Amino acid sequence: MDRALAAHLAADVIENLATPWPYQLIALVRAPDEALAPAERTPMFASCFDWHSSVHNHWALLRLRGRLDDPELRARADRALAASLTAERAAAEERHLRAHPSFERPYGLAWLLLLCAELRARGDGVLAALERIARDRLIAWAEILPRPIRSGEHAQSMFAMALALEWAHAAEDADAATRIAAAARRLHGGDRDAPFGWEPSAYDFLSPALATAWLMGRACAPDAFRAWLDRFAPRLGRPDVPVPGESIDRADGKLAHWDGLLWSRAWMLAEIAAGLAPDDDRRAPLLAGAEAHAARGLAGLGSGHYAGRHWLPSFATYYYLSTGNPCRADRGGAPT
Repeated sequence: MDRALAAHLAADVIENLATPWPYQLIALVRAPDEALAPAERTPMFASCFDWHSSVHNHWALLRLRGRLDDPELRARADRALAASLTAERAAAEERHLRAHPSFERPYGLAWLLLLCAELRARGDGVLAALERIARDRLIAWAEILPRPIRSGEHAQSMFAMALALEWAHAAEDADAATRIAAAARRLHGGDRDAPFGWEPSAYDFLSPALATAWLMGRACAPDAFRAWLDRFAPRLGRPDVPVPGESIDRADGKLAHWDGLLWSRAWMLAEIAAGLAPDDDRRAPLLAGAEAHAARGLAGLGSGHYAGRHWLPSFATYYYLSTGNPCRADRGGAPT
């Protein structure tokens, strides 16, 4: 990743973490004494417009920190993380999750696992209790789903299961990896002829079809995945590749989702390509499509609208620094 871009993304993330309002509170209130302000309810993740965005902003800052050349910017990142990731705040988050069993399931809990994996890699167990809750809830949820949730927004099941698998491998949790992968194959093993022409919906920031292939690439052995992909998307990369779109109103929180769709499509196309054989003729078109989406996505990062700024830096960070992107090494390798 370009160091100037890393600094730009990190500066936005630090500002997001220091922005408590506006905040979209999604909570079941069962009595008057439960009508609490975000900082009282979930103090660790009470910024960045909503809980899940705060979670993945924390993740992004941890990922970006080692790529910051400016000592002052790195110090600001350290101060922001140290102020937020405390045992006291973690205990409050745990109490809230235990009192609200379906809170932020699946999207926020999946990002929470990715944040926990990042902390785990640094030997920091401050979120260990939250990690266990998110793990168990996502596994139980995936195992009882009767059908996939093919949304292009937060409820999508494929995205959450793919991130949960990424966490399971990072945490070396073989039981979790086996169970989530089995659930993915049960839900999607018979999928075929994905209707790419139906995408994207106006509010999508995730592609249902590409996310399905992204998940199955993580849930299947390589040969099984390639055979499945031939049935699911026979024209993907032969020669069809989704064409990058563009947000028509970056001040509108929903219509700005297409800027995020550019980034999520980019990393999904790249990882799908990585799951193919080296001589597969689909690899080059898919990787070119990933790069085209990322290039278009850069425009949305500088829009100045909080509707996008509160979350798009995290998605850009995931594209450049996710473990599955085969272009990642060319952008500087693993974070330090």
